[in-house]
Amino acid sequence: MSTDDVSARDKLPYWRDWVWKLFGGLDSDLYGDTVFDGRIATTRAGPVVLTRLESGRHRVMRTQNLVRKSDQGYLKIVAPQRGCAGVEQFGRQAWVGPGEWSLYDTTETYAVANPEPVEHLIVMLPKADLAERGLVLSELVARPLGGGHGIARLALQTMRSAYQELPDMGDEAARGVGAAITQLVHLSLLDLAGRGTALTQREALRDRIKQLVAHRLGDPGLSVDDIALALRCSRRQLYNAFSEEPEGVAGYLLRERLEAVRRDLAEPAQASRSITDIALARGFNSLPHFSRVFAQRFGVPPSVYRREGYGQAVLVR
Repeated sequence: MSTDDVSARDKLPYWRDWVWKLFGGLDSDLYGDTVFDGRIATTRAGPVVLTRLESGRHRVMRTQNLVRKSDQGYLKIVAPQRGCAGVEQFGRQAWVGPGEWSLYDTTETYAVANPEPVEHLIVMLPKADLAERGLVLSELVARPLGGGHGIARLALQTMRSAYQELPDMGDEAARGVGAAITQLVHLSLLDLAGRGTALTQREALRDRIKQLVAHRLGDPGLSVDDIALALRCSRRQLYNAFSEEPEGVAGYLLRERLEAVRRDLAEPAQASRSITDIALARGFNSLPHFSRVFAQRFGVPPSVYRREGYGQAVLVR
C-alpha cells in the first residue's frame, strides 16, 4: 500500500484507514502535518506478520475502547531502520533507534510516537505463543532491546533477514521461520527478565521521575534541579536514568507539557477555556516560548491546531 498515487488531499485519510485496517483498529495522528507520504508492505511467516513501514512523522494510539473491540491479541515489535520510535505502555516509555527494538501488547492501551520521518520493521507475534511460556509480559513491554550484542541483536537480525527472504519461501519454510523468530524473541525476553530490568536502579529512578513529572506538570518552577532535589539524587543520576531517551530529562518534561496541552486543545469539554489558560495550567510561564515550541512539535500554532480540529482526527472517522 502506498500514498504515491493518491491525491494530496486524500493522502491523510487513506493513511489513517490503512493503519486502522492493517493493525486491527489503531488510531493515528500526524502531529498536525498537512503534507504526508507513506508506504506499507506486509509478508507472513506462518502466524507471524512482518511489515515494512516507511512514512512521515506520525503517532499511533490504541485506546481502552479499541482494546475492547480487538479480536486477537498480538505482541508487536517496532524495530527502526531510520528515525526513532517511542513506545509507551503501562506508564513506561522506551525510545529506540536503528539497531534496537521494543515490544508492546496490543491487548492493552499503548501509544507509539514517531516524531520524525521513519522506516520501521514491525513484527506481530500471537500473544498466546509467548504468554504460555511463563513470561510476565507486563514487565517486559516498553523496554529497549537490541543494542550492540547478545540474543536480542540476533533476534533483530533474524527478523530483518526474514522479511527480505520470505517472498521466495514456501509455506512450510515460512512457518519454520516464524517459529524461529518467536523462539529468538522468547530468549531475548528471558534475557531481559534475567537482568532484573524492571527493578534496576536506573529504570526504577526513571519511573519515579516520570511519576513526579505527571504529578507536578502544572508547576512552572519544576526543573531538572527541582526533580533531583525532590528525589534526593544528583543531576548525573537523572541524566543516566534518561540516557536511552533522546530528549533527556528536560526534553521529557517539555514533551509531556506539550502533549498535555495538545490533549486539552483536542478535548471538546475544554473548548471554553482559552489557550493561555490551558498553557499556564500545564506549567508554561512564557506564552511566546510555548507558542514556538508547540508549533515546532506539532507543525502548526496552537490556535490553528484548535481551530482546524487537528486533534479530532483520531476521534472522528
